[in-house]
Amino acid sequence: MLSKREEERRNQLEVVALDELVPEDHLVRKIEQAIDFDFVYDLVKDHYSSDNGRPSVDPVVLIKMVLIQYLFGIRSMRQTIIEIETNVAYRWFIGYGFSEKIPHFSTFGKNYVRRFHDTNLFEQIFYRILREAMKKGLVDPSVAFIDSTHVKANANKKKLEKKVVRVETRSYQNQLHEEINIDREEPLPLQNKEETKEIKVSTTDPESGYYVKDEREKSFAYSFHTACDSKGFILGTLVTGGNVHDSRMLDSLVSKVTKKVGKPNVVAVDAGYKTPYIAKFLMDHEIRPVMPYTRPRTKVGYLKKNEYVYDAHFDCYICPKGQILSYRTTTREGYKQYTSDSEVCKSCSFLDNCTQSQNHTKQIHRHIWQDYLDQAEHLRLTEINKSIYAKRKETIERVFADAKEKHGMRWTKLRGLKKVSMQAMLTFAAMNLKKLANWTWKEPCPA
Repeated sequence: MLSKREEERRNQLEVVALDELVPEDHLVRKIEQAIDFDFVYDLVKDHYSSDNGRPSVDPVVLIKMVLIQYLFGIRSMRQTIIEIETNVAYRWFIGYGFSEKIPHFSTFGKNYVRRFHDTNLFEQIFYRILREAMKKGLVDPSVAFIDSTHVKANANKKKLEKKVVRVETRSYQNQLHEEINIDREEPLPLQNKEETKEIKVSTTDPESGYYVKDEREKSFAYSFHTACDSKGFILGTLVTGGNVHDSRMLDSLVSKVTKKVGKPNVVAVDAGYKTPYIAKFLMDHEIRPVMPYTRPRTKVGYLKKNEYVYDAHFDCYICPKGQILSYRTTTREGYKQYTSDSEVCKSCSFLDNCTQSQNHTKQIHRHIWQDYLDQAEHLRLTEINKSIYAKRKETIERVFADAKEKHGMRWTKLRGLKKVSMQAMLTFAAMNLKKLANWTWKEPCPA
């Protein structure tokens, strides 16, 4: 039967506590039960005056407000304040009553500029939440899944200028140079000439990097290099411009995770990290590398590199016809060159499938750290590595998917590396906090 509500109770006065209006299973209740935010006072006490000035907004309230933004994927602090004003659960979480005035949306920004800009406050908050999860036995850092994702910068991709910049030296360059000179008869001198390259720099956000995914997608972006465990808890992150390759940051990220959380026994990565140096770095630190299969890049119709057998004892390659490719030299990039005898090759029946060289000489390059990559390739065939690598899609890939879909990380609203690093830390802190709260929540017993 169709019925019409006769009474309108919009102006009816009722005596009700804010606590009664928040559902028992609301996320903010679970978070309040999971962690005590009083630790924030110890982190910020040095940034406030103890005996003069006007009373400040409670720093715990500031942190809770920004956590609301990242927990629920609200697009800006201005919108977050609007949501807090009208949402009783959010008011309950920050400890404000019905009629209390919520701080202005610029309050957090002003406090960041004046107090928190040059501090690691947000990193400390991230690791404090992570340690709380570790105390409860929820985190397993023995296996680390590492990858990076691009987050679009708050910059117009058409507003740019071209600059010539110095190419940064790799972290392992000195070590590589020493090992190259051991191989060579004549040591290579250190290269004094600085390498340069031309890059595109945003005039809006110069610290972002120009990122080209394909012909249709070119933009300025930041890279969030991230590690997580097998249960999806984020263990650490580093933020760089979008033009920094994934493999450049792995050693720094693993070192950071080792220092803050503990050394992982296994590190799982995708094909972008499958380099000789990374395989060497992980094995030197007694970490098992889990790397995928990569297809040979040989042209169709030509013999693949794995069809040439490497003889470690005599340091040479043997071709399918039994011809010896002898060691010639080691390049400045760390690749050993092996060449065949052109007199033998020019009459070989495999010549057309072997090389396009006009002087009938086959040349193979082998990195001086290739043995580490070969060991990683042998480990790839084990059942342990296969099962661990299969979990990437439900761990690190899911972390990035949830961060972008549910927590507003598809693009950044901030500019500058420090501010974007703050966004990364707060986003991942919110995700860890959400998981911690949901997994430790105990439903209250009915009265």
